[in-house]
Amino acid sequence: MSPNFRIALRFLTAKKRSMVMSLSCIILGIGLFVITQSATRGFEQFFIKTILGSDGAARVEDKRQATIQSISAGGYGSPFEIQIQDRKYIEGIDYPEQLKRSVMTFPNVTAVSEILHGSNVTIRSSFKDDTVQIFGINIDDHLRVSDLGSQIVQGTLDQFRTAPDGAMLGRVMADRLHLDVGDAFQLDVSGQSRTYRLSAIYETGIEDIDKVRLFLKMEQARSLLKKPTGASYLQLSLVDVTRAQSDAMWMEGVLDHRVRGWQDRQKEWLGVFRALAISTAITVTVFTLIAALAMFNTLAMIVLEKTKDIAILRSMGYTREDISRIFLWQAVIVLALGSLGGCILGALGTFAVSRVPLQISTLFKTNTFIVSWSVSYYIEAVLISVVMVMIASLVPSRRAARLEPGDIIRGTAQ
Repeated sequence: MSPNFRIALRFLTAKKRSMVMSLSCIILGIGLFVITQSATRGFEQFFIKTILGSDGAARVEDKRQATIQSISAGGYGSPFEIQIQDRKYIEGIDYPEQLKRSVMTFPNVTAVSEILHGSNVTIRSSFKDDTVQIFGINIDDHLRVSDLGSQIVQGTLDQFRTAPDGAMLGRVMADRLHLDVGDAFQLDVSGQSRTYRLSAIYETGIEDIDKVRLFLKMEQARSLLKKPTGASYLQLSLVDVTRAQSDAMWMEGVLDHRVRGWQDRQKEWLGVFRALAISTAITVTVFTLIAALAMFNTLAMIVLEKTKDIAILRSMGYTREDISRIFLWQAVIVLALGSLGGCILGALGTFAVSRVPLQISTLFKTNTFIVSWSVSYYIEAVLISVVMVMIASLVPSRRAARLEPGDIIRGTAQ
């Protein structure tokens, strides 16, 4: 143990109450930062996982077509024209099988599912009428790009496969229509009415999906929607979902179709989660700021009270750098203890929060607080505390280093 450290520890115990206040604020600041970030990021990651399991990491949608517009450069009747190249999108995919083979050549793509979509279809049960959206799928392909297999809460996928008129409906809509597995219902499209039987009920946890999506086998959907060929879009599964945006740009240039990653499709909600994480981080950082101010005040008071001790140390041969290090060591000791206590508080608090019951069934469904465990939250919290407290400690330590023994004896030290 160095002499500077021993002296710093001795000075530190002389202002116990002030140091305890600084230590408490650091512990609270780090602990609350970890807890709030774990909760906020936990909900965000759960939302992303749910979205990826329902809508896939990327979509190949409408066909892109280049167009050229001509504009007269010299007014009406002028022979000079400017041609501007533009592009437009044609809804749907004409040749899904060929496009699927092309998509699978990209290294980050693991699976592709062809989707045929039809909206605002009337569904009738013996209880009431409502509207749904038809999603025609090849079930085995779709299971590779979604979590539909694990989302079945009633019935089975085998029932859906084998039943010639089988359908899968979301939990919210099934409850609205009072439908159970095995019940029959009707779909009305373009003046025609067809009867289907509910083979399975799924629940993604996202109400906007569970109340509108009705899955049919591809051949049934083509017959009902009168679309014997083509598809609405291709749903993709990726090895690295974080590369969805860059892969989408690459695919769009190669395939001449619009490609959208999950980040672009959900950027509004992702922006909300990001703003919430930043706002909570700023709020709880106030505790660290209070700790820094308390540390500044405590060290400044020690400098005033220990001027004679500083004079003795200087006369014994301690340099300005030694005196400065003594006061910085005090900040380091408080930071080390506060960081350890804050990390322990953060871990215990995060575990406690994860056990708190919470009923959410709108944006997604959960029965408890969702938390995310990551070392990065602890590192961020500790770094914020280190920066604030050390900056606040620099002024008192520099002031102590400038004191001269002669000035202290004469009583003229500033």
